[in-house]
Amino acid sequence: MTTINHSSLRLIKEFEGFRAKAYLDKLAKPALWTIGYGTTARAGVGIEPDAGMTITEAEAEMYLQRAVDKFAAQIAPKITRPINGNEFGAFVSLAYNIGPSAFGGSTALRRFNLGDKHGAADAMLMWDKAGGKVLKGLQRRRAAERELFLTPDHLPPPVDYVPVTPAPSWLAGIIAAILAIFGKAKA
Repeated sequence: MTTINHSSLRLIKEFEGFRAKAYLDKLAKPALWTIGYGTTARAGVGIEPDAGMTITEAEAEMYLQRAVDKFAAQIAPKITRPINGNEFGAFVSLAYNIGPSAFGGSTALRRFNLGDKHGAADAMLMWDKAGGKVLKGLQRRRAAERELFLTPDHLPPPVDYVPVTPAPSWLAGIIAAILAIFGKAKA
């Protein structure tokens, strides 16, 4: 399965941090048992953290990858403009932290889809609260996501995450005719 780029995955791992033993995330409403790299039962990736549960770092990485792939697939159809790998990875990191549904209604996504990349990057900074309070850790994460989003990436994102609009049938006919003409000219 195709996934986000390494810079994006590294950013998620850095800010989620690895926890081998399940802990109760009291900032989540309602509080959620969490393990590994911020994995909860809500992610729906095959694990339901509970009190006393432990996992290895390799297991945590597997669940993280599953969640990232799932969230990437969920947000990709909501993106209606061409997007590069760093932009997409920063959006997946944001969605991993706030949830794909919240991302789908975000100002960041709306601005991006309107063609305002800098406005989208700035709007990511709005997601710096938990329990109604601004948290320094979330401010740092949003700043890092914004920086990644604005970092040029000359490689396109994975093909299956780029929104594709099929060419009209008349255009496909014209292209086929042109290829036929040039194919005959070479003979």
